[in-house]
Amino acid sequence: MLFKKKGLFTVSDAMKVVEIASRKNVKEIIVMCEAIDEEAKRRLWDYANGVRLMADLTGEQREVRVEILEGYVSDKVKGIEL
Repeated sequence: MLFKKKGLFTVSDAMKVVEIASRKNVKEIIVMCEAIDEEAKRRLWDYANGVRLMADLTGEQREVRVEILEGYVSDKVKGIEL
């Protein structure tokens, strides 16, 4: 899933992304933003690590890949606006 945010991507935005991603059971989270807060990055990485650890405990093969594209937000790319 692609999430777009013009301006600073904050912790509250990261929590929204995690909530949406956990409901839809996504395999990849891509965040496109102009700038991102360090705490927001940590939240996204913690979510990915938590999914991997829970999958290990339950014996599943599940993983969430997180990619952060910082610097430019394209209007031509379709994604969820935050």
